Amino acid sequence: MSSGNEIIVGGHKVAHHFESAEQEFQASKLGIWLFLCTEILMFGGLFVGYVVFHNIYPEMFAEGAKHLDWKLGSLNTVVLLVSSFTMVLSIYYAQTNQSKKTSNMLLITFLCGLIFMVIKAFEYNHKIHMGLLPGELFTYENAQTANLAMYFSFYFLMTGLHGSHVLIGMGLIFWLWLRSRKNEFNKDYYTPLEIVGLFWHLVDVIWIYLFPLLYLVG
Repeated sequence: MSSGNEIIVGGHKVAHHFESAEQEFQASKLGIWLFLCTEILMFGGLFVGYVVFHNIYPEMFAEGAKHLDWKLGSLNTVVLLVSSFTMVLSIYYAQTNQSKKTSNMLLITFLCGLIFMVIKAFEYNHKIHMGLLPGELFTYENAQTANLAMYFSFYFLMTGLHGSHVLIGMGLIFWLWLRSRKNEFNKDYYTPLEIVGLFWHLVDVIWIYLFPLLYLVG
């Protein structure tokens, strides 16, 4: 549907510099994939550093992992997997014009992100109380291996960076939820859901790598 020189699809006005809604959708998908590639490169550098130092100091990394609660890490893994599923469902319901269900799935996804961050806050609080902190902030007195602070430098850097992405994703999902309540998404227009969904899935995949590397290395 068009109005004058404007193209309107599913109540959404296509940006003027696109010739069609399909072109706008494909450009959006390409843009987010390029962005996700930069994210992979950033986390990839951390993973490479982790592997290098883990090979040099395997005993130290094994000791560090013993100070993490693998049960909480497992719970957070399940929470994020559920959130990925509900994110997919939100897109499906938008594609089938079920706006209320779309909103519900987005809300559940947001709440899963919130649960993840609350659990992570409990973990951080425990590490801070024990003095298991990065670099010069490390004050734990019962370390069995030298340079244990290095392990927690990796731990806080990698989980902190990941956590910041979870918070950003939660903000985007909340924005989608507000728009969904206004019935802005339907079978003809769901691009923002698709874009944010891809970002959220990447956040989940990164955690699936972080969990065994940090919690199960011992």
